[in-house]
Amino acid sequence: MSRPLVAALGHGRRARRSAYALAGLLAAAGVTHLLNPEPYDRIVPRSLPGSPRTYTYVSGVAELALAAGLAHPRTRRAAGLAAAGFFAAVFPANVKMAVDWRKAPPARRAIAYGRLPLQVPLVLWGLKVARESRTQ
Repeated sequence: MSRPLVAALGHGRRARRSAYALAGLLAAAGVTHLLNPEPYDRIVPRSLPGSPRTYTYVSGVAELALAAGLAHPRTRRAAGLAAAGFFAAVFPANVKMAVDWRKAPPARRAIAYGRLPLQVPLVLWGLKVARESRTQ
């Protein structure tokens, strides 16, 4: 087998693993949104109309749908793009959490502030999965 072919096969496995890992992260988050919604309800921005619980459940279902899309090769590219958009869309909830916890004990503040820059690699991860899905 030629070296370029071996390298391409290895790249495909890494790309699939990356997609499955992101799917696992989203599936776990989706399940926690549905089974333990209270912490998520508290970070839904108050400026949004309706019940925070509705947003918590909708985001949990969206995370599960994204996970399913990432797991299937035919929908992986679209799901990767949608995941990147989703991670950007939930950023205001992380900002609200950071504002609300600004006077919390240091460990809680660190969690709240740490979530803010974490969104950037998550967005980039979704975009990377989408980009790599074209080469599989």
